[in-house]
Amino acid sequence: MDIGAFKIQDDIPEITNPYVIAMIKPWVDVGKVGTLTLNRIERFFGATEIGQLAKPGKFFDFTRYRPNMRFVQGKRTMRIPNSFLKHGKSENGQDYLFLHLFEPHANGEEYVESILEIVKQFKVERYCRVGAMYDAVPHTRPILITGAIGEINQIRQVENLRLRQSSYQGPTTIMNLLAVGIDDLEMETLNFMAHLPQYAQLEEDYSGVSRMIEVLSSIYADIPKDLSPIRRGQRQYRELTKAVENNSELKGLIEQMESMYDSDRKSELDESQGDEASSLSPEIEDFLDEIGQQLEDDK
Repeated sequence: MDIGAFKIQDDIPEITNPYVIAMIKPWVDVGKVGTLTLNRIERFFGATEIGQLAKPGKFFDFTRYRPNMRFVQGKRTMRIPNSFLKHGKSENGQDYLFLHLFEPHANGEEYVESILEIVKQFKVERYCRVGAMYDAVPHTRPILITGAIGEINQIRQVENLRLRQSSYQGPTTIMNLLAVGIDDLEMETLNFMAHLPQYAQLEEDYSGVSRMIEVLSSIYADIPKDLSPIRRGQRQYRELTKAVENNSELKGLIEQMESMYDSDRKSELDESQGDEASSLSPEIEDFLDEIGQQLEDDK
């Protein structure tokens, strides 16, 4: 069965009013927070792949998303980067679709329309996007999650979760056209973004994954909080603390970030502060600019 540019398996089980949890890489998947979060939930639900793009080369530049070659039982095989979806069902019978999406390099409008066709075809009831970005935050404080949940009720409150609609205006990704299309469908929508310390740049940030699962478990009764890899994340950040111990410049910058983080946390208790943000010191701005340039050079 073809849905837009996606090839869906013919023998999929009956799927009723599913919840979608989606991630987009590499745009907002630093520390692989989105990827690892979906992977852990998928394993818990026993999710299986049910479809992928029929011709990924129509949308992706394979000099940027590199195919992977390996030998399997002495035979050379090629794995081509692709967007795909998995289906899983909770013990309570709730269907879930997990979308692993690459950001496109070409034919972005058709790509987005194909994803929206999947949402319509399966009569998706709720759409949630998860991800992570780098920010001027210290690893010595709880990871901040920002996002929006609309009219959806939380099962329980979660610390360091800021729920508010983004007011950003400016250059963006074509994938935000998907967010616009989802809004037009008038379904329940959520989005969550983990803010990770930019100076750390862990390939897999398990503290970020732990926080994201904690937040999702406060919305979805089917997702247990203990799926979080808490100890692994704590171990990573303890090692990071040791690594910066002998770097006096970085330690000083982290202390400034701690002060800014604590100040912002206190200001949240005072509604009169509104959206007023603390300004970064010139030292932190220069440091983050330097890291950002290094990231660009490494691409």
